[in-house]
Amino acid sequence: MPHPVEPLAPTPVAGLSLPLTDSLVVLIVDDVPDNVAPLHDALDEAGYTVLVALDGESAIRRATQALPDVVLLDAVMPGLDGFEVARRLKGQPATANIPIIFMTGLTDTEHLVAALDAGGVDYVTKPIKPREVMARMGVHLRTARHVRQGAVERSQARNALDAFGYATITVRERDGRLMWQTPLARDLLRHHCGTEAPVTPPEVLQWLRRHLADAREQREPPRLSIENGPRRLTFRLHQCVGDEVNGEGGDWLIVMQETSDASVLSGLAAAFGLTAREAEVLYWVVKGKINRDIGDILGASPATVKKHLERIYAKLGVETRTAAAAMAINRVRQLDLPVG
Repeated sequence: MPHPVEPLAPTPVAGLSLPLTDSLVVLIVDDVPDNVAPLHDALDEAGYTVLVALDGESAIRRATQALPDVVLLDAVMPGLDGFEVARRLKGQPATANIPIIFMTGLTDTEHLVAALDAGGVDYVTKPIKPREVMARMGVHLRTARHVRQGAVERSQARNALDAFGYATITVRERDGRLMWQTPLARDLLRHHCGTEAPVTPPEVLQWLRRHLADAREQREPPRLSIENGPRRLTFRLHQCVGDEVNGEGGDWLIVMQETSDASVLSGLAAAFGLTAREAEVLYWVVKGKINRDIGDILGASPATVKKHLERIYAKLGVETRTAAAAMAINRVRQLDLPVG
């Protein structure tokens, strides 16, 4: 006869603090979206980056792609149940050390032992209480900290694009929610668009939806550029990385890169003996802006812009903005400094 086994005991939660450093990534796996929403919102508000999978197969793919810091896993799902998902995650090296916390309405000893045998480190019972979940996570994230710190390749993979001046986000097609972002992406969206996750900038969402048909047929859509002074943020639709839910589309990976015409400004200033502000005014003349628009961009009045232009004309030896723009463009070409 099998020996009696004590149930997997819940971890005490009193007096715990959450290690919310480096925007820890949490993968929630549950086949009922209504169950996911309150927990997702609570974790998001607490500073976690939250990913969602609605079935076992998607959970395995998402965990393998994103390498989350912890998985919150529903035990009972159609198809692959949570126990099998846990066994498969524990069976592949890339995901073997990710803590798995089961979410279950099953409290019989045999089910809790099954959770432990499948690789779970803890469980919470339904209905889910977000504060309890975060407290449990805090315990196991601290326990796994030395594993995460030792896995240098994980952090390198997650930030590889950042290191080369790129940034990435994923946007969920069915509701336009920004689901995941790298640290550089977060900073760039704040600076250029004034938005933060889970809000996708409206212009980015419009561009994405306009070109999804091209992307699905493997045609690269035109890129989106948002200008902010001499700096611009370019968006490139890369690929679908999530799974469709009820025919409503998956998650789309978007690669971003910031470029700057700062070298053009310094080149104009040096070539013509201009001040920094005069170089900016000439730059926007080249871009076809009128005095009122230049004033709005630089925070100056049209009269001030006009005075700057008069000094620019004198230094360049010309009398019109068309002649000044032509001279500036020729000099930029000579310096091999393309104006975007």
